[in-house]
Amino acid sequence: MTRRGRITVVGAGVVGLSTAHDLAHDGWEVTVVADVDTLDTVSAIAAALWFPHATEQSDTATHLLARSRVRLDALVDEPSSGVMLRSGTVIERRVDVDRTWMQMTPGTQDVPLAQLPDGAVAGVRASLPVIVTPVYLEWLRARATALGVNFENRRISDVSELSGTADVVVVAAGIRGGELLGDDDSVFPIRGQVVRLANPGLTDWVLDDENPGGITYVIPRVDDVIVGGTSNVNSWDTEVDPQTEAAILDRAEALVPALGGQPVLSHTVGLRPGRLTIRLEVLDSFDVPVVAAYGHGGAGVTLSWGTAERVVELARAISA
Repeated sequence: MTRRGRITVVGAGVVGLSTAHDLAHDGWEVTVVADVDTLDTVSAIAAALWFPHATEQSDTATHLLARSRVRLDALVDEPSSGVMLRSGTVIERRVDVDRTWMQMTPGTQDVPLAQLPDGAVAGVRASLPVIVTPVYLEWLRARATALGVNFENRRISDVSELSGTADVVVVAAGIRGGELLGDDDSVFPIRGQVVRLANPGLTDWVLDDENPGGITYVIPRVDDVIVGGTSNVNSWDTEVDPQTEAAILDRAEALVPALGGQPVLSHTVGLRPGRLTIRLEVLDSFDVPVVAAYGHGGAGVTLSWGTAERVVELARAISA
């Protein structure tokens, strides 16, 4: 394998790990630098379902979405990855919702209105990848390590700190992406609160993004069910709010009555890295070439592999 040079990835969430994995596979000497452990990132809180939630609608996003779907589908038959293909329902309450994801999802079916909650205008039945994030992130980190990726636990305040030890730097630091580069104040938090319940035997997921009471989703995994949620733009509050939790559970139980009475296993708040557009580009205004890779909103897992592939292309162009 051709050795391409030294590259440092800032960020150990799902985008950072996926990127590190693909860069190492491409022949780079990769170091991941992060001050937060992978299982403490917002990625670990994600439900997570392959679905374009709270991200831009563009040709770029569609390409990232499609490539990530291909990569996740390839992991379904690898039990240790934590990726499963599960059926479920997308509830639509507006006629102008983005259905781009359906182009990448064979076998979708319309759901009769009589089977949908009041206020729904349509519904789609589909099989999508469900990712058990604690399992998946550990698997992904192990795969990256096996490819030679090194991990350093330290806080970076400015990418210039890495100029002497890296030929290229990738900023995949989520909510801190703009701060690290110092030239982007367009990143904003999207507060997400979720509840993890014991699983009474459910396998089907439900998405109701436009629920009048607030965004609502039920994602059964194996032994648990992730129930959400919130989408509070520009809120930095990371404390669990009991009233919000009660409202989340009420909405979820209205959609899936089997959740009633299930014990709460944990509850968590995470800050999704919002931005009007995904930042995925090369910057030459620093002492070291930088690839920006952040601003994925609520679709970090969903767009991660497509992002990783694009970063590899950009890094190759830098080193050409």
